[in-house]
Amino acid sequence: MSTNHSPDAYYETGLAILSDLGFGGLKLAEVCRRSGVTSGSFYHYFPKWSAYTTGLIEYWREDRTVRLIAGLDSEPDPWARLRHIIEIGVSLPHGAEAAIRTWSRLDTAVRGVQADVDRQRFDAVASAVAEITGDRDAGDLFAHWAVYLLVGFEQSNLGSDTAALEQAMNRLAGEIESLIPTAE
Repeated sequence: MSTNHSPDAYYETGLAILSDLGFGGLKLAEVCRRSGVTSGSFYHYFPKWSAYTTGLIEYWREDRTVRLIAGLDSEPDPWARLRHIIEIGVSLPHGAEAAIRTWSRLDTAVRGVQADVDRQRFDAVASAVAEITGDRDAGDLFAHWAVYLLVGFEQSNLGSDTAALEQAMNRLAGEIESLIPTAE
């Protein structure tokens, strides 16, 4: 058994389990099996299972939302930011995201993190679109559409055709022109 792990490696394993098996599959034995470690090695990093699950959710928020959105700050062009947001949305671990959303229905702490992630993603989209259109209400409307599209994709049982998701997101982005107020 390997003992050369880091907390982040355990968290990535947890996200993979959530993707593959859903929330119900996230168990200590499965994390250890996939990580190639004993439970003793696991407990070297985490004093108890709840410390791991809390860390996993925080890792997901930081790695899959906070860090990615922070990376958008250096892009001055709102269209380029929006294109990057679409790339991020397509590349998310959609199975894990769906499992975390299920988990959030059962655990108030996870629900709080999920709500924060949804809000950060919403705000990033709304900000870019508001800058493009010059209209914050239009940005909010578009951000609602984008979040609904992403969550619907993750919750559907139609498979994980990310090319179709990307096409739908790009098609939706094409609707931004219709949100730009016209001078009368």
